[in-house]
Amino acid sequence: MQPYELSLAAAADAIRARQLSPVELVDSVLGRIEKVEPHLGAYVTVTAEQARRAASEAEHEAAHGRYRGPLHGIPMGLKDLIDVGGMATTASSRVRAGHRATADSTVAARLSAAGAVLLGKTHTHEFAFGLTTPQTRNAWDHGRVAGGSSGGSAVAVASGTATFALGTDTGGSIRVPAALNGVVGLKPTYGLVPRHGVTSLSWSLDHVGPITRTVEDAALILTALAGHDPRDPASLPVPATDYRPGAGTDLTGLRIGLPRTYYFDNVDPRVETAVRHAIGQLGTLGARLVEVDIPMTRYIQATQWGLMVPEAGAYHESSLRTVPELYQEDVRILLEASELMSAGDYVRAQRARTLMRAEWARMLEEVDVIAAPSVPMTAVGADEETVTWPDGTAEGVSDAYVRLSAPANITGVPALTVPVGHDSVGMPIGMQLLGRPLDEPTLLRVGYAYEQTQPARGLATAA
Repeated sequence: MQPYELSLAAAADAIRARQLSPVELVDSVLGRIEKVEPHLGAYVTVTAEQARRAASEAEHEAAHGRYRGPLHGIPMGLKDLIDVGGMATTASSRVRAGHRATADSTVAARLSAAGAVLLGKTHTHEFAFGLTTPQTRNAWDHGRVAGGSSGGSAVAVASGTATFALGTDTGGSIRVPAALNGVVGLKPTYGLVPRHGVTSLSWSLDHVGPITRTVEDAALILTALAGHDPRDPASLPVPATDYRPGAGTDLTGLRIGLPRTYYFDNVDPRVETAVRHAIGQLGTLGARLVEVDIPMTRYIQATQWGLMVPEAGAYHESSLRTVPELYQEDVRILLEASELMSAGDYVRAQRARTLMRAEWARMLEEVDVIAAPSVPMTAVGADEETVTWPDGTAEGVSDAYVRLSAPANITGVPALTVPVGHDSVGMPIGMQLLGRPLDEPTLLRVGYAYEQTQPARGLATAA
């Protein structure tokens, strides 16, 4: 096995045991980037020399007994919404050409302090306003969408061109590309991970979180990221926590919610079969499966768009009026649509969210975790704009991908996607686990327990 193939936890163990050096690991990943990145388009920019210098510093520290922890010398990618001082933050948009960050975002600073090595910035759907990331190709099939908006981060992790990466999630933008590329994606509780220095799409829905190869890796990253920062008004005053799950797989006593409604409506049969089988596996580990009804389902998508579009429009108001031609057409149309929404529409969406949060809190008193598909279908072809379901219903691809992920953004609950197999043409399928606010430990415990029952996963076959 080459160093670039290692999970974060495995690489960290090897570095700590002096069986692998940060320089060897970073050189291996940079070599992988050189080989496969031209076919994938995961990165906006690769900072190879900066990464080599940082790896050399990490190796020097380790040699002198200054080990910073499990992220020491681990190479990462950051979505190009996340500021790093002195580097461009373009949001994959011509609107941001020439923009350069003056300081690190909170998350970049925390990862740097933990010893992680930055490889470069990964592509996003322009300003994170989309679910496909057209610049980037799926790691399993280059003719299919990567998912978005954190498509570059997911493809980098799935292809071995980053050991881990950060994404952002406003309507599913961590979980959707993670599911479509066969890796793990975690959207934490709203406010758990600070967003200071991260370009916003919709401030009341935005989250920052990790994309990794394993659930344990996601827990390691969350441990480094979580914690209060007063510069983010939504940041929660939570104590430092070690989120690593225990070694066991016994889920006895846990109640897993199996949705009767919404999450299995208009879902590809291959996805449904794989996810239901994975949920059954949780039952064999001792969990009790409890059927639940998802509340207020008819309002979910209207509430998501009713919050996101006006907030995005407000953020982009000035540049949309002065340089509209610099936006990609799909994003510009969505931003222009914000001007057609009234204050009353936005207030009604806020009210619906308040009610939805209360109803979800009541539902989550009955179960500990909800298990469901992450997305209703696997990665579609890059030129496909709609999907037609067996009942004849046609749905836009972006609408379909956001449909099952939006509830966690509206309610702010944590959500984790874990790979659970592949469809008949080899495209990955993800299971989504949703939990109570700030109960990431339970969510990660369930995901880890499932993962331990499955064969080890390799890198994407087309990478």
